[in-house]
Amino acid sequence: MSTPAEIAVLGMGAMGRTVLSALRTRLPEAGFSFYERPGRVGPLSQELGLPCYDDVGELLGTQRRPDLVVECAGHRAVAELVPEVLEAGVDVVLVSLGSLSDDALRTRLMSAAERSGASVRLVSGAVGGLDALRSAVLAGVDSVVYEGRKPPEAWKGSPAEQACTLDELTAAAVFFSGTARQASEQYPKNANVTAAVALAGLGLDETEVRLIADPDAEQNSHTLYVQGRAGGFSITLWNNPLPQNPKTSWLAALSAEEAVLNQTLPLRF
Repeated sequence: MSTPAEIAVLGMGAMGRTVLSALRTRLPEAGFSFYERPGRVGPLSQELGLPCYDDVGELLGTQRRPDLVVECAGHRAVAELVPEVLEAGVDVVLVSLGSLSDDALRTRLMSAAERSGASVRLVSGAVGGLDALRSAVLAGVDSVVYEGRKPPEAWKGSPAEQACTLDELTAAAVFFSGTARQASEQYPKNANVTAAVALAGLGLDETEVRLIADPDAEQNSHTLYVQGRAGGFSITLWNNPLPQNPKTSWLAALSAEEAVLNQTLPLRF
């Protein structure tokens, strides 16, 4: 696909609004529309000056039918909305990768894409090194470990509160050690990162995950350790929060933006 194109964004939370705003600036010749749940359509459409829909069927049936849909609406929306988009033959950039921890949903999306010829592009989100991991898998990978480290307050409201006393930590504490599938189920707010690593490598049941509360950490960090026949590597990313929402990584929004640019611009490295 080359510009100009019609692009629709699902979800107008902080992530969706950030991605939409950036793409409108970077792709001035493209047309844009968006989906939002009922009750918010009118005010948002007036504010943003764009066509807005609260029904995906209506979005897909319009004369400005999208060539590409960017999903920024969360795990539930992936199950409820994305299959219909793929069935219509429209390509999707998927942000909520944690939804793919559900094997049945993942199969459903793959089947819909195969039937229509549409494609699903998975963003890298807040973590890096996934291109190297995918390459290493071709030769054979023995182990993949993902380590998520955040300040104690960032883990409040999660099962970490039962695993350790977050307010009293004086040193880094590993409060979870298990598989990517277990991590996605128990810590859904971290599920997009763990699922991204697992799907690029050994899968949800063979990818190891360690989650850490560190009182000395000033930022969230993500570290990937990989060992295999082609060699090994480790990579760590320290992420600043999205200015519009401190609970979301800025890099996650940028990865969605990059995925769209990579699909729309004629040549990109």
